[in-house]
Amino acid sequence: MLKDASAAYADLSLTLSEAGAGRPVLILHGGGGPATVAGLAQHLSRIAHTLTPVHPGWDGTHRPAWLTGIDDLALAYLHTLRERRLRDVLVIGSSLGGWIAAEMAVRDSTGSITGLVLIDAVGVEVETEPITDFFALDARGVAEHSWHDSDRYYLDPADVPSEELARRQINMTTMRTLAGDPYMHNPKLLHELGHIQAPALLLWGESDRIVTPAYGATYADAFGNGRLEVIPKAGHLPQIEQPEPTFALIDAHLRQTSNPFHQ
Repeated sequence: MLKDASAAYADLSLTLSEAGAGRPVLILHGGGGPATVAGLAQHLSRIAHTLTPVHPGWDGTHRPAWLTGIDDLALAYLHTLRERRLRDVLVIGSSLGGWIAAEMAVRDSTGSITGLVLIDAVGVEVETEPITDFFALDARGVAEHSWHDSDRYYLDPADVPSEELARRQINMTTMRTLAGDPYMHNPKLLHELGHIQAPALLLWGESDRIVTPAYGATYADAFGNGRLEVIPKAGHLPQIEQPEPTFALIDAHLRQTSNPFHQ
């Protein structure tokens, strides 16, 4: 796997892991950081050319002062696709990364993106299904809202090394800066998704209490060409809790949405 710091703008270098060959797949992590999509990236690198960035400000990476919103990230990643002349790109985003993917597709004026996978994504406002205030939860509350099997994945903060706690705190501070106001959504995005014709697969853990499957259904219906698949016995991160069915659905979407005329 190649890691490199790609210059998206003069004062923004993206930390990017690259592996595999084939159709380009951009994999965007959520608030939990790159580790939440590492297994997915490893799986897809066997059949595709994967690009897995670390969002600026996560895991000690530099975030320039002007980068204060999800739209800024979306434009930076679109710029990266153009600079690398990547076409027929499948963009996969988990949670916050799904929001970035949707914002990218709205702004993709050159048609580089030919498929989307949003995994328990935030980013839109659904009045009947409010997004849980993640910042207000303690460690037990995070586990109960995020996982189907919360006992298995709960980590007592007292058992977490201080360096790891500090890393998580910095990540949460960055997430609050980028997505805290308005909280975890763009009020206009739901109404803009209908213009996106790239096929969008929305994967949702049936036990997600951060954003519910009903929220996911409204999200999927807003796309010009979207569909929802609910994954049993999974919460907010089905790629970790139920990797086999999650990967199988993504693999099929990768094959079905490839458009060689866009390469």
